[in-house]
Amino acid sequence: MAVVVPAHDEQALLPACLTSLLDSLRHLPVRSEVIVVADDCRDATATVAERLGAVVLTVRARSVGRARAAGMTHALRHGPQGLWLVTTDADSRVPRRWGGWQLRHARAGTDLLVGTVRVTDWAPRSTQVRERFETRYRRGLTGTGHRHVHGANLGCAATAYERLGGFADLRHGEDHDLVERGRRRAMRVVTDAGCAVRTSARRQGRAPHGFAGYLDALDDRPPALDGRA
Repeated sequence: MAVVVPAHDEQALLPACLTSLLDSLRHLPVRSEVIVVADDCRDATATVAERLGAVVLTVRARSVGRARAAGMTHALRHGPQGLWLVTTDADSRVPRRWGGWQLRHARAGTDLLVGTVRVTDWAPRSTQVRERFETRYRRGLTGTGHRHVHGANLGCAATAYERLGGFADLRHGEDHDLVERGRRRAMRVVTDAGCAVRTSARRQGRAPHGFAGYLDALDDRPPALDGRA
């Protein structure tokens, strides 16, 4: 199993992310590695990642989508057979059972696993943003899964990833694009809300149309009726 974490100037939040990942992967019965893609960092992101035991890949993409793709390419350096690829974000923390949850889906023949997120600290945001987000998010939950897509909680069989041509060369939205292509190819895309990743509600996001931008938009418009977040 390989976990890819794109990171641009994330020295403050990265330690909690990596600590949670390593704790989640520690007792798995398969070999695993965490790859931090330090994207045009001006701080100690790479040093922090190395000290915590991650593989560090340095790029100058200034794009979370391209950084995520570079990390996946590095993870595939020994080939795709038997490999499960996972990605999360540097401002997120995974629960201890997350690694086992990913592995169960991998062994069950899932091609793409689409998980959910939850925000545990809403301090940077208004009550209105929290209420609007939670209302929309609940509407996206279904009896058998959900309608959300997050790069912070996404898994993929390496063979399926290669068949899809990997993440597209996009500055943002690479996670939605990959999942949509998997569905069009009739791959086994599983949405499972049973193991949410904790993510931040920070105002200064790293992707122009990422999660922080989505929360910003909730300050200015009423909640829509669809469930996408």
